[in-house]
Amino acid sequence: MKASGFLIVAAYLVGGCASETPSKLLDDYEEVDTTTVLDAPSSKPGTFSPEHRDAVLRGEYLVELLGCGSCHTDGALVGAPDMDRALAGSRTGIAFTNPLGEKYPGVIYPANITPDNKTGIGEWTDSRIANAIRAGIGRHGSRRLASMPWQGYARISDDDVAAIVGYLRSIDAVEHDVPDEVEPGERATHPFVYFGVYRSK
Repeated sequence: MKASGFLIVAAYLVGGCASETPSKLLDDYEEVDTTTVLDAPSSKPGTFSPEHRDAVLRGEYLVELLGCGSCHTDGALVGAPDMDRALAGSRTGIAFTNPLGEKYPGVIYPANITPDNKTGIGEWTDSRIANAIRAGIGRHGSRRLASMPWQGYARISDDDVAAIVGYLRSIDAVEHDVPDEVEPGERATHPFVYFGVYRSK
């Protein structure tokens, strides 16, 4: 077992469930190797004016640097990214409550952040995209996304956020629906990972 997997199990055991062995706790999960760094898709010619070229290229760099593709690309959470769906959302979710402490954890499926009007951010305003990046505010606008690491992005400069927005608007739109969020206590119908180490069977 990898050290990271051991730490998750150890933390659970300390939490009061020492009567079960680690192997029993993980019967419903399999260990996976995630994809942590992905190339961002290239911007589409003609979607931005020449004077915005540097900003769009900076946005591409930032999207790669921040690792957006490792959650928002289908298959990346389980080490098999589908680059035809780069940044188009994931049908593998991320548990935002502890699946080792509750049978049916809450699960969120990373959104499609390509400029597709139907399933992506094509109809979102620039400020709405900026709020999603900096504050984790999702498509419904009422609360923060549980698995979005917005705390690490909260202090991104206005220029850098604008560069990311410009870049996301410049890539190919990919129509790709992702499953709806699963509330804690409900059974997920699509697979999910927990801390990127274990995937539900």
